[in-house]
Amino acid sequence: MVHPVLVERGAHRTWLKWHRARRKATDPVFTGARILEGMRLGASVEVDLVIHADHGCAVLHNFALEKETTGTGLVRETPSDVLRGLHLRGNDGAVLPDRVMLLEDLCALLVEQPPRQGALLQLDFKEELAALDGRTIANFAKSVGPVADAFILSGGDIGAIRALSHAIPALRTGYDPCYGESLARLKATGDFAAFIGEALIAAPQADMIYLAFELVLAAENAGFDIVAPIHAAGKTIDAWTIRQVTPASLEQVERLLALKVDQITTDDPEGLHAALAP
Repeated sequence: MVHPVLVERGAHRTWLKWHRARRKATDPVFTGARILEGMRLGASVEVDLVIHADHGCAVLHNFALEKETTGTGLVRETPSDVLRGLHLRGNDGAVLPDRVMLLEDLCALLVEQPPRQGALLQLDFKEELAALDGRTIANFAKSVGPVADAFILSGGDIGAIRALSHAIPALRTGYDPCYGESLARLKATGDFAAFIGEALIAAPQADMIYLAFELVLAAENAGFDIVAPIHAAGKTIDAWTIRQVTPASLEQVERLLALKVDQITTDDPEGLHAALAP
């Protein structure tokens, strides 16, 4: 059986990252079973992290609980024991049997069921540096440290990524500059070379640069290969996010593959992989 993990074009491999731990478009997000399946298959999988009341992280995307879970209020104000008692909601809002996971729960799963060599679980930290304190950083390091080689920590606030990864030398990191002042300058100037140059200077230790796929293709339309300087710096690039598999999105993916991006984030890895099959 062929699994939706990567696409090969010539000598280049492009990984299909399971966005929010989805294998296919109909999957609910952040379920332990799908995360473990992806890691067992050697896939690239992504989950989000937000801070909760007990100075740890919950595996959730939103700062408020209502949309993703059976809870109400802000994650930041909710204790860990309450979070663990909440159920996730499906794409249609239906209550699932799966419960909210905390970061330490996720790490414990990987200790119990070690991932296949080459599998990579992205921890996309949704908070800013100002949200961090010493206890949160210490709890993050305690949870992630024993399984750090399975993770890459990413985010749009490079200060937060530095603070969290400082205590875990083995932890790979990534940077997403598609937010804030640098993106505003790009929109004002159209200077793609300066934009990616600033990103590489801001995150010299990052292993991967995350860019909105629309930005990658806009740079190509302007005559600039934004992938090349990333590779020249010894880093890899993730292009995010292909939401649906359609004739239009397949044309976009083919352009990304031709540019030799190293990873494409998608909500439908299974469907995209099947559509790209020779």
